Amino acid sequence: MSQNISTAPRSIKAPGPDHPITIERNTARVVVSVGGRVIADTRNAFTLREASYPAVQYIPREDVDMSLVERTNHSTYCPYKGDSAYYSIPAGGERSVNAIWTYEDPFSFVGSIKGHFAFYTDRVDAVEELP
Repeated sequence: MSQNISTAPRSIKAPGPDHPITIERNTARVVVSVGGRVIADTRNAFTLREASYPAVQYIPREDVDMSLVERTNHSTYCPYKGDSAYYSIPAGGERSVNAIWTYEDPFSFVGSIKGHFAFYTDRVDAVEELP
């Protein structure tokens, strides 16, 4: 299968006052569930806050049940973070296609999210922060 790969240069932007990004360790337990199954459970999540977007929980790959997710061919590019790969959660059906994204080689500004998965909250049943 061939892919169209653009040869146009991609911009790389550093976070700053006009587009702040902060990453902090989340001290809560973060649990993600779909279809009655726990997909991820961790006490080692990072909370990423970017500009005016809602905060996102980045969960270490080792705390995601990889037997419940499937990598897809979908990818996107963010000038602040880099290329992202996607995973679907079959237990969630059509709603959970490309429900997870990950930056396998993020830009240095956000290097701490390498090896972490983030979940679209509208494509899973819950992303809970527990004591």
